[in-house]
Amino acid sequence: MTVSRLLPGALLAALALCVQAQGAPPFPTKPIRLIVPTAAGGGPDTIGRAVGQQLTDNFGQTIVVDNRAGASGAIALDLGRSAAPDGYTINMISATQVIRPLLYKVQYDLLRDFAPITQLSAQAYVLMTSNALPVKSVRELIAHAKANPGKLNFASVGQGSQIHLMTELFRTRAGIQAVHVPYKGIAAAYPDVFSGGIHFVFGGILSALPHVKAQRLRALAVSGPRRLRALPELPTVAEAGVPGFAVTQWYGLLAPAGTPRPIVDFLNKEVNKALQQPEVAGRIAADGSEAVGSTPQQLTAIIKAERAKWVGVIKEAGIKGE
Repeated sequence: MTVSRLLPGALLAALALCVQAQGAPPFPTKPIRLIVPTAAGGGPDTIGRAVGQQLTDNFGQTIVVDNRAGASGAIALDLGRSAAPDGYTINMISATQVIRPLLYKVQYDLLRDFAPITQLSAQAYVLMTSNALPVKSVRELIAHAKANPGKLNFASVGQGSQIHLMTELFRTRAGIQAVHVPYKGIAAAYPDVFSGGIHFVFGGILSALPHVKAQRLRALAVSGPRRLRALPELPTVAEAGVPGFAVTQWYGLLAPAGTPRPIVDFLNKEVNKALQQPEVAGRIAADGSEAVGSTPQQLTAIIKAERAKWVGVIKEAGIKGE
């Protein structure tokens, strides 16, 4: 009688899997493709390349950065979700890719089509006003807006962008009225804030800091959950008068759904280790962000919480996709 007749089918299958796992080659054995949803040179690209270079050094296999800009990240995510779930294709995402499906029809679902790996970084925004506006604090801005209902305006980088939604969140939480003025980029908005044509704006720390230091703009607060090292004198928006307000631009990594859990866990461990390296953290800090790291479960929770928050803002403010 053969061994196969002595062992139940389920036990044979388990034994086969065990043997296969023991004989499998180590991961990775070839280059890994990192799909970045922006053009080369931007914040996500800088962060992706910093982490990718460290992983390349650690793995002895190249992390190939594949820049796929367009449709607020939808093009990049469509490529990633259709890739083989073997760990050799991973996607970078941000809060923008959480917001996009809430306003536009897309093919991807972040939690259905992907396996979260880790959060990479977070970056707070700076709330700034024109020097022509007679306010020097968040509370004064709110009081001035309430005394002049509908007369103030704010800039964003486009309808439905994170800056647009976060300013609407600020506006509704503060109980004020203000007119949205979209621009193609935050740099294009700054001259109008300098001149007083735009009254207030949230800008990324990297673009905002030179104007704040040169006193071309007046900084009132930062959007994140804690103060920034670069501007320690500035309170958070929550501290300054809008309790519960906290918004950051964050980046994370995803693998295609179905990627084996051991590979997801391995990537999580190695990426988090890379984020702790001084050179990597320094390059991320130079972009105005902070290296973070998380568990896959924590990134899943972030995506769910962000989705719920922005759904509420979109509904309350009546925001529509263009």
